[in-house]
Amino acid sequence: MDDSTNAAMPAVVSRADWQAELDALRVREKAHTREGDAIAAARRRLPMVEVDGTIPLIGPNGPVSLLDAFEGRAQLIAYFHMWHEDQPAAGQCEGCTFYNGQAVREHSHLHTRDVTYATFCYGPYEQSVRYRDFMGWDVPWYSVRDSAEALLPGRQVGMFHLVCYLREGERVFETYWTTGRGAETMDTNYALLDLTVYGRQETWEDSPAGWPQHWEVDRDTLRVGGRPTAQWARLRAGHSDEL
Repeated sequence: MDDSTNAAMPAVVSRADWQAELDALRVREKAHTREGDAIAAARRRLPMVEVDGTIPLIGPNGPVSLLDAFEGRAQLIAYFHMWHEDQPAAGQCEGCTFYNGQAVREHSHLHTRDVTYATFCYGPYEQSVRYRDFMGWDVPWYSVRDSAEALLPGRQVGMFHLVCYLREGERVFETYWTTGRGAETMDTNYALLDLTVYGRQETWEDSPAGWPQHWEVDRDTLRVGGRPTAQWARLRAGHSDEL
């Protein structure tokens, strides 16, 4: 641990006093969990809106439909991956790289619930799928470059969105969508950091005086040395970032 994190630490108390404080916090944690369950229950009771299942996407074998992206399952979760046109790998979105790189590395658990997860990228297929491969992801990948407006009516096209769909036969319905911090459900790093004493170390956090808060915004932690942070490990492993 360096001097910057040694600058301030929690008070040291007896184990009994520490456990008493933790037990009090646990009451709030359990209430938070129950509220999350209640919100999920309300989400399951939302109405839905029908969308055109024939909206075209571009996949590994060329044009397919939104319906095809379900891969025969009843539900589809799609992450809309931002794309910076004519930019190299280093210039691509650090936030989408952060989220998409953690979201679903093991799909079998979703598949047992009849759910498919896929990425809908705003970039051209051939170029953007090379980015997926450079990052070492195996998520199903589609380009929605020419169909994003049809898929996201009334929303800012080009931004990241997380969208849930349901199908009944050939009919497709949109049941939920979120963006911004709603996409943190895809992330494990922040969830783990929130359990630590110094948290995310970002300036917006409510932390005690003297706590390290090195990062102005989360973007600073997601882009290091001029490229998305996660790319450095791929380069060190010898993977080409040529798009």
